[in-house]
Amino acid sequence: MTRVSNFAEPRLPSMAGLDLLASAVLLIDGSNHIVYANAAAENLLESSLKAMSRQTLGDLFINAAELDNITAQARAHQFSDLRQELTLERLGRDALQVHTIVSALDEPPGGVLVELRETVQQMKLDREERLLDQSQVNKELIRNLAHEIKNPLGGIRGAAQLLEMELPPLHLGQLREYTQVIIKEADRLQTLVDRLLAPHRRPHIVGDVNIHEVLERVRSLMMAEFPSGLAILRDYDASLPEFRGDKEQLIQTVLNIAHNAAQALAGRIEAGDAQITFKTRVARQVTLAKVRYNLALDLHIIDNGPGISPQIRDRIFYPLVSGREGGSGLGLTLAQTFVHQHLGVIECESRPGYTDFRILLPLP
Repeated sequence: MTRVSNFAEPRLPSMAGLDLLASAVLLIDGSNHIVYANAAAENLLESSLKAMSRQTLGDLFINAAELDNITAQARAHQFSDLRQELTLERLGRDALQVHTIVSALDEPPGGVLVELRETVQQMKLDREERLLDQSQVNKELIRNLAHEIKNPLGGIRGAAQLLEMELPPLHLGQLREYTQVIIKEADRLQTLVDRLLAPHRRPHIVGDVNIHEVLERVRSLMMAEFPSGLAILRDYDASLPEFRGDKEQLIQTVLNIAHNAAQALAGRIEAGDAQITFKTRVARQVTLAKVRYNLALDLHIIDNGPGISPQIRDRIFYPLVSGREGGSGLGLTLAQTFVHQHLGVIECESRPGYTDFRILLPLP
């Protein structure tokens, strides 16, 4: 049993290589207790090795009977390894769709190695890659289009001003109304173009960032704008380290998402039960933009609004796409641009009563 207890110690050198794996690995002893979990398993199961070391598979999963049966067969050496697709249900959390590989071990006695590969993970990676490619295309399109609009726009506005100066005094009041329409619409388009170009003009100012200071700044701004009917909840992981980034860009990113959420929550704010939750966690062994990181900031901005319309759900990060009348459709586009400039990714899960914008940023 001494050997088994050694496995329960966090990050033994002999097991360190398993922390580099993207798939979750659990080591089960002869009494069906978990004695080791790699970093990917901690991330997938949202629990620490210390917490899981006191549990069995039955403690982790509601429907663990099938997995228990497979591990028993492995101990009886009925197969060298067994591969099977399983749906593992968890209390209060989403079920996991996993490809399971179970293998018997010589040591510890009765030990079984369980590898869990989330079947949706590859789909997520493929989707993130497509989003990054699309974002790059959008960025180039916006930049080129904005310049093509801006150049003649100045000429149109200047011509309208010159025309107004040449108007005959007799009809000045009536005709000036038309030139003012041209000038005001040119100014409105100029403002829109400036917003489109803003992320590419402003220098990326890097410094030490505490994400909770960013969230508290956004929270204070939101509470000032929505003093009643909206609760902004905190669920922070105090162990998160500081990282290098542009604090103002991150504030703008979170503010854009939170402000969109508040606008979607208008009905619930009137009813007094609107909620936005800022949640931070540490994610381990994360792949962002094809690069593997040991640690990443896992930030969630969650609201209990009506959800995003299915018609625009796949296009919410595209420029000029908005889910509300009068919206500019630039807030989420800018948020995505700022996140990508920090080498991170942003994704969204939405259904009626629950919308979760998740931001992953690499940590040192």
